[in-house]
Amino acid sequence: MQTNLASWIRDTPEGIEADSILRKCVHCGFCLATCPTYALLGDELDSPRGRIYLMKQALEGAPVTKRTQLHLDRCLTCRSCETTCPSGVQYGRLVDIGRELVDRKVGRGPVESFQRWALRRTLLARPFFSAMLGLARAFRGLMPASLAARVPALREAGAWPSAQRGRRMIVLRGCVQASIAPSINAATARVLDRLGISLFEVAQDGCCGAIAQHLDAHAEALDLARRNIDAWWPEIEKGAEAIVITASGCGTMVAEYGHLLRGDAAYAERAARISALARDVSEIVAAERGSLANAFAGRKQRGETLAFHSPCSLQHGLKVKGVVESILRDAGFTLSAVPDGHLCCGSAGTYSILQPELSGQLLRNKVTALESGSPEVIATANIGCLTHIQSGTSRPVRHWIEILDARLGQ
Repeated sequence: MQTNLASWIRDTPEGIEADSILRKCVHCGFCLATCPTYALLGDELDSPRGRIYLMKQALEGAPVTKRTQLHLDRCLTCRSCETTCPSGVQYGRLVDIGRELVDRKVGRGPVESFQRWALRRTLLARPFFSAMLGLARAFRGLMPASLAARVPALREAGAWPSAQRGRRMIVLRGCVQASIAPSINAATARVLDRLGISLFEVAQDGCCGAIAQHLDAHAEALDLARRNIDAWWPEIEKGAEAIVITASGCGTMVAEYGHLLRGDAAYAERAARISALARDVSEIVAAERGSLANAFAGRKQRGETLAFHSPCSLQHGLKVKGVVESILRDAGFTLSAVPDGHLCCGSAGTYSILQPELSGQLLRNKVTALESGSPEVIATANIGCLTHIQSGTSRPVRHWIEILDARLGQ
């Protein structure tokens, strides 16, 4: 694609990166077939190719409008288009640049601005979010059914093994997962303990920054990344092997720290190191496949039939495909087929709140696909997907590491 970026952005870091990404696009349109919003709306401006044209025009200095902003807001940032693209267009990075530019030019009204600010403040403040969640659970029976379905049930953590293993790894606590499902990190600690690895949390860490990043609060996202780097670095220096991420949405963000902070002289080197050490929990478990096989030796119990929802952040963001499925099959579970498994469930961070109609359509489609094989349990790898899908089905929805932990405990 030929470009002619406006002089006011051409030589900036954002302009240089955007220009490089735009020039890789060859207009082939392969991305249209795998874009969830294009599939629902049939409008090319709600497809990756259409949005790329809109962003190109904005970067070249053409007028932008609220309509431009709407088409960019409707993007889930699922990155399915990146998996499909034969030219390697890094759409996720481009849309972050494009959204920030369009927001600066168009702005947002007071109600919309407050909503986005409130989402960041509520979801990122662990004590406040935990208190609000507790209240919602207490009064769940008084809520309308549609609202009550969105309140996740309490998921007790269970015992956390003592740190007695020679190998040590850090696990991200994050923001909402620590309140909604502390059971996930605790289950991860128990599984890794059986594989000879001690897992521990660092009290000073927090949100990975993805929520702020996708709400166009980029400076805030970078500050959150710096806080986590500062929290983890002493443990890295002491020999922690990896930073284990149990929410693939967070994993995608942490993997970007090195890129996002490449221009920060004080953090660039450490950020790159953190990104290199970040691992989805499935990658850690898969690397210990021999030890896992020994843990299952002699077990004859039949595992349940599961439907695995692979989050967009896992398969398109981290490019981790088929790993969880292989682990679960090795553990004795039967996996049912899931049609259109590449499509988003509609959670996408805060998308289900900001775009409820589109998110609801995607949720219904995803639940239909997941239930088509009559599974006993639905498994996934991201807390946002877990709570979103659970709101649309009566079947239990669990993080796959919780299911594996329970199987090992039988």
